[in-house]
Amino acid sequence: MSTPTVGVLALQGDVREHVEALERLGVRTLRVRRVEELGRCDGLVLPGGESTTMIKLASVFGIRDALREAITGGLPTFGTCAGMILLADRLRDGAPGQETLGGLDATVRRNAFGRQVDSFEADLDFPMFEDPVHAVFIRAPWIEEAGPDVEVLASVAVGEGDGAPSRIVAVRQGRLLATSFHPEVDDDLRLHRHFLDLVTA
Repeated sequence: MSTPTVGVLALQGDVREHVEALERLGVRTLRVRRVEELGRCDGLVLPGGESTTMIKLASVFGIRDALREAITGGLPTFGTCAGMILLADRLRDGAPGQETLGGLDATVRRNAFGRQVDSFEADLDFPMFEDPVHAVFIRAPWIEEAGPDVEVLASVAVGEGDGAPSRIVAVRQGRLLATSFHPEVDDDLRLHRHFLDLVTA
């Protein structure tokens, strides 16, 4: 494939940060709001933001069904924070009537780590990286259940002490990648580069 075009769903959220990260890696980017723009993409990023607002605006812009079809049809997609919620097949603690786009065989709990004041940072080990990834969690979800085809990439301990339970915060399923945290707010481009490997594979 020649230089790929990666779209960033540009309805709400951390659009600019993802665009800048991708452009630093030398790919063409496209801010996606319309069906015709989605059709020009080799990959798609669903950014962090407010998942309820995003799914409502996707309906308003007439792109919701096209997004679902593209994702289930194999379009490489990277969902971060709210984007992970949008990718989930099953949702807990969603707003009344909240829909998702689906595609990821997982149950995601919305705002699982708490409110904005409960935001935190952690260093996470990933199997494909030599050094930990510094992760920023802001009103983040977590994955409660992952299907058999979902590969867990990273987890984080919740609570104090050696016996503290861990929660899944990064997964990969085929050409779908999802994180609970916001890699776009850090200078570390490894996760975006890993996603581009899925796009060009």
